[in-house]
Amino acid sequence: MSTGLVVWLTGLPSSGKSTLARAAAEQLRASGASVALLDGDEVRAALRPTPGYDDEARAAFYATLGGMAALLARQGLVVLVPATANRASFRAEARSLAPRFLEVFVDTPLETCVARDAKGLYAAATHGATHTMPGRGAVYEPPISPDLIVHGDPTDVTRLVQACR
Repeated sequence: MSTGLVVWLTGLPSSGKSTLARAAAEQLRASGASVALLDGDEVRAALRPTPGYDDEARAAFYATLGGMAALLARQGLVVLVPATANRASFRAEARSLAPRFLEVFVDTPLETCVARDAKGLYAAATHGATHTMPGRGAVYEPPISPDLIVHGDPTDVTRLVQACR
């Protein structure tokens, strides 16, 4: 693949974005593709100062993440970005920067996300500890016409890998 690609996996927290992206990255690498994985949580933890979660901080963070992904894609990589990007405008900006862009909606029911929440984010939001959680206090705008819809289960990896080719 000569032209890079940004593959943005969006969905509610705990929808399966990172798990799906890791599995797809492994399969793509095994087939010879040059792949970068920019997990939103990992990038956020690496940045200094650590970005906040208010609307302004989220906008700045997703602009940075989109710019990083586009930079790597312009170097010919398939860049998998599992990141909520709760506003459609964040994903539209990332699309505008990328040489090629694939928006993947990990459409997992809220109840499933809550049940698999390993970080305790939904519990914290339910008990009022945070008001900035997408899907609980902060808005999540699902894609209107994503390039691919998956449901956060292991069978989706094959479809995602095929879409990246």
